[in-house]
Amino acid sequence: MIKKIFTIALAGTFALGPLAGNACTSFLLKGNDGGFVYGRTMEFGLPLKSQLTVIPRNFQAQGVGVDSKPGTGLNWTTKYAAVGMNGLGLPVLVDGMNEKGLVGGLLNAPNTAEYQKVSPADSANSIASVQILMYALTNFATVGEVKLGFEKIKVNRSIIPAFHNQSAPVRMTLHDATGKSIVIEYLKGELVITDNPVTVMTNDPAFRDQLNNIGSYANLTPVEKDPMVINGATYVPPSSGSGLHGLPGDYLSPSRFIRALFLSKSAPTNVSTDQQTHTAWHILGSFDIPPGAISLPASNAYGGGAGGIEITEWTVVADNKNMMYYVKMFETTNVQSFDMKKIDFNAKDVKYYDLNKPQSYISIN
Repeated sequence: MIKKIFTIALAGTFALGPLAGNACTSFLLKGNDGGFVYGRTMEFGLPLKSQLTVIPRNFQAQGVGVDSKPGTGLNWTTKYAAVGMNGLGLPVLVDGMNEKGLVGGLLNAPNTAEYQKVSPADSANSIASVQILMYALTNFATVGEVKLGFEKIKVNRSIIPAFHNQSAPVRMTLHDATGKSIVIEYLKGELVITDNPVTVMTNDPAFRDQLNNIGSYANLTPVEKDPMVINGATYVPPSSGSGLHGLPGDYLSPSRFIRALFLSKSAPTNVSTDQQTHTAWHILGSFDIPPGAISLPASNAYGGGAGGIEITEWTVVADNKNMMYYVKMFETTNVQSFDMKKIDFNAKDVKYYDLNKPQSYISIN
């Protein structure tokens, strides 16, 4: 019955629209007690109607094959339970964390993502691009295991009809419980796995180009600059913040990458993992897109070809030491928490939680 429900639901969504077409920003913070905190935003121009999704161990997952049908690809039994955010109510994660502390998400890359050519004969060893995060989180405990595992499978070019009959163009960022990070991309039909020393990820261009761009901002520092002296005249900066003068503040992916890099690497490191969750929320505030700031034409791939206003649909903070997963939805400023230690790891079904709750306030008087 679970297999049947999954097949019907996934096929229906492939007919309705894309699961993950997002212009997002992500990073990792380190606590002084051995833990790590992951933060990311999800932006899109089409309502994803995401729910918090809990996938148990021993769930029978069906891979989407080259014919774009569930079950004709690589089917697998989940080894690890995972919690995260889905799209359109399906057991397919676009962000999440598993019980071993492996955490990460899918990020949109329509200008670079090109998947492998998979023949019908090899379809049973392939999955759709929208399934790669779920596959990683439910099969592997570390980024080292992910590297080996993804070398053994293919990601096919199965299509989503409502997405201009194209594959969902995504890349994946992953961090494990030891703080090791990787980025998985499919470029020119080839799998590219890159160690991520900066732990930051956004969208296009290719990750290597994002890394090469860092040197252009070598002058930036969180330390305040001394006044400039010219021919005996002193010129004082107009306010604090002179060290990061020139930090890009727009919403372009390369700008967000640099901003996330400097803000996350400037964060204090002498605090606990639990305290770093608060730091993460403050950093993520720099990437929240106010409604109306980005208006997308229907032809824009970063809005899923939907047109309309791009917003930060939800924001996630995940603590992989205390196994806490936090979500803030667009509609409210409420932060909702999920304790992964309390789930039924051996449940028979995927469980969904609706996070669209009314705005709540703490009354002072």
